[in-house]
Amino acid sequence: MIVSTKGLLFDMDGVLISSIGSVNRCWRRWAAHYGVPNAEQFEISHGTRAVDVMLGLRPDFTDDQAREGLKLIEDMEIDDVDDLLVLPGVRELLNSLPVERWTIVTSATRRLMVARLKAAGLPQPARMITGSDVVNGKPHPEPYISGARILGLEPADCVVIEDAPTGVGSGKAAGSRVLGVLGTHAAEDLYGAGAEWVVGSLTGLKATAAGDEVALEFQSI
Repeated sequence: MIVSTKGLLFDMDGVLISSIGSVNRCWRRWAAHYGVPNAEQFEISHGTRAVDVMLGLRPDFTDDQAREGLKLIEDMEIDDVDDLLVLPGVRELLNSLPVERWTIVTSATRRLMVARLKAAGLPQPARMITGSDVVNGKPHPEPYISGARILGLEPADCVVIEDAPTGVGSGKAAGSRVLGVLGTHAAEDLYGAGAEWVVGSLTGLKATAAGDEVALEFQSI
């Protein structure tokens, strides 16, 4: 299958890197620190901004407590990178793309995103959209509308690459086509959220740039 697009909008965690071990460890420590019941069993809803997870666990926080809590989880996750992995096919794919044709749209805060990309040794686009840059996180369309905008494109001219139903929903609501990647969710969950295609990993995804178009070649599940 060959799909033509003008821009690629990548989610980060679960698409480019995997840090799920760190995320779950840190959020359980955070939950225990703030007295959340059953903290040791907590599992994060993948693809959700830290501020939204935090306020879901402690909706009683004042603004000052929310700022303190957000900084604490950032510090924890930045320090815990021992099992962070670059996912298969990612380095090759990013290196094959013109820098002006792709960016990252993540629910992570900017500080955490930069730290994770640095730890992974992955390229950092000049401009990116993080959870710190939007009022509404995924599945709202704002993140991917903003991601297309910084490439100078309309969302309809972009393909979103996502691993979570919330991110798929965000891309679809923005008006983009969505390619799902297996890892954190099953194919039926990604298709159910609206993905046009699903691949097992980015290993089999080949990108060829010509003019203002990028041709994506892959085998959908």
